[in-house]
Amino acid sequence: MAQTTPHHRARTPFFSRPGVRRAIPFVLITAVALIFVFENRTRVEVRLLIPLVTMPLWGALLIAWGLGMLACVFTVRRRSHRHSRQ
Repeated sequence: MAQTTPHHRARTPFFSRPGVRRAIPFVLITAVALIFVFENRTRVEVRLLIPLVTMPLWGALLIAWGLGMLACVFTVRRRSHRHSRQ
């Protein structure tokens, strides 16, 4: 008969961990977004305030996705620092 020691902890299943549960939607949305970005390969004209730039649509979508990811990271970091001080 096996004895349990005070240092022995039961393992939690992989998908029930909070970090994994938060990462799964991120990974799925990112995969779908990247598939969408790289399937759009036509050339488009994008106006950047004054200049008119001709570039592949996937490049413009990838830039917009990257800026959105940066905004998300800064928002989450700021929110976590604000809650940790209180």
